[in-house]
Amino acid sequence: MAYFAKIENNIVTEVIAISNEICGEPTLSFPDTDSAGRAYIANTLKLEGLWKQTSYSSSFRGTYAGLGYTWDGTNFVAPEPPIEE
Repeated sequence: MAYFAKIENNIVTEVIAISNEICGEPTLSFPDTDSAGRAYIANTLKLEGLWKQTSYSSSFRGTYAGLGYTWDGTNFVAPEPPIEE
């Protein structure tokens, strides 16, 4: 599966999975799979917004994006853990 994170105000608000075949794997690899997946999200699923592919194995874009993670323009960044007193 290929995973895509929706980013709003630099915060991940949703993560969806799309089959590898739709993203062009195994013929394509990142970053081409990112373009193919975003086209599918916009044109077929009709979902709006900014979507970026995220790697479950953390092989690109820093880390796997989860809800509440930050997008710094290049990578996904995990939120800081709460400070325990």
